[in-house]
Amino acid sequence: MTAATMQVSQKDFQKAQEQLKLLKKDPGNETKLKLYGLFKQATEGPCNAPKPGMLDFVKKAKWDAWNSLGNLSQDDARQKYAELVSSLVSAESASQKKEASPEEGRHDGYETLIVTTKNNITKIMFNRPDRKNAINHQMYREIIKALEEAGKNDSTIAVITGNGDYYSSGNDLNNFTNVQPGEMEKMAKDGAVLLKEFVGHFIDFPKPLIAVVNGPAIGICVTVLALCDLVYASDRATFHSPFSQLGQSPEGCSSYLFPKIMGLAKASEMLLFNKKLTAAEACAQGLVTEVFPDSSFQKEVWARLEAYASLPKNSLAVSKQLLRGMEKEKLHAVNSRECEVLTERWLSDECVNAIVSFFQKKSKL
Repeated sequence: MTAATMQVSQKDFQKAQEQLKLLKKDPGNETKLKLYGLFKQATEGPCNAPKPGMLDFVKKAKWDAWNSLGNLSQDDARQKYAELVSSLVSAESASQKKEASPEEGRHDGYETLIVTTKNNITKIMFNRPDRKNAINHQMYREIIKALEEAGKNDSTIAVITGNGDYYSSGNDLNNFTNVQPGEMEKMAKDGAVLLKEFVGHFIDFPKPLIAVVNGPAIGICVTVLALCDLVYASDRATFHSPFSQLGQSPEGCSSYLFPKIMGLAKASEMLLFNKKLTAAEACAQGLVTEVFPDSSFQKEVWARLEAYASLPKNSLAVSKQLLRGMEKEKLHAVNSRECEVLTERWLSDECVNAIVSFFQKKSKL
């Protein structure tokens, strides 16, 4: 590389560092780890630091990100860093332009969701497409708020769906990072309180609640489908609850409702042995109401939803309570017990090791 090219590369690298500071949205831990690794490689060369201990999540993930770059040259690392920052700036700029033209009936006060009410339908759309709609703590709270609003407003039905290729990749495991060893117990207890409230809002939702599963669904967003009144899925959707793989246990009342819906043997395949279902399999087992070709999915489903929304609102609400009311007390008890067990799981060595392993894989570029 010539001295002139090297100077340009250095200038781009410095400019990228300044641009990174101006980003308004957090790019997420996975991207931040890539940036960290490239920055260290660009400024210091190949990783020369001692490997941190397994339980130091953050330092271990950072070390892995840097070490995974091997012998990448400092010039190439500078260039890759600048290219990554440039892509983040472009994505944020496009997102801001999109947000500048607000959708009709859009509710204010949400960052991780797009919530709209139109034609008697409140639509709650997961809106972290760059993170596969993974549910972080803020998103849990915003979904709770959106369900509360939808339960009280004039809409006839409520619909939950995802923006982008994924319905939702489930609980954002970044919720477990940046937790100091002494704070693990508090994190587990606070997480269980939030989860219990979240699931409780699905149990208590007073109107028909319909899931429109536009793509892959994982974890918590699969388990609460059993608390929805209808589940429509694209044939591109898959359903996966890898709890034991992550050293965790079932939630969302799935330990009670899944065996009831699909039988104990099929529920065990999903909840114990991490079986991923296709949309057709999920439909055959009773978790999904109907599957549609992806090419016509939105058009066909929304035509039905608009027809449902024209039905008498109070009749739908009281009929739902007759169908669901007898189970409410039982479901709240199941939710409480599942959250107690999960608190213990989150503090177990099995769970900690599984999450460390997850981040080790994620930190590889």
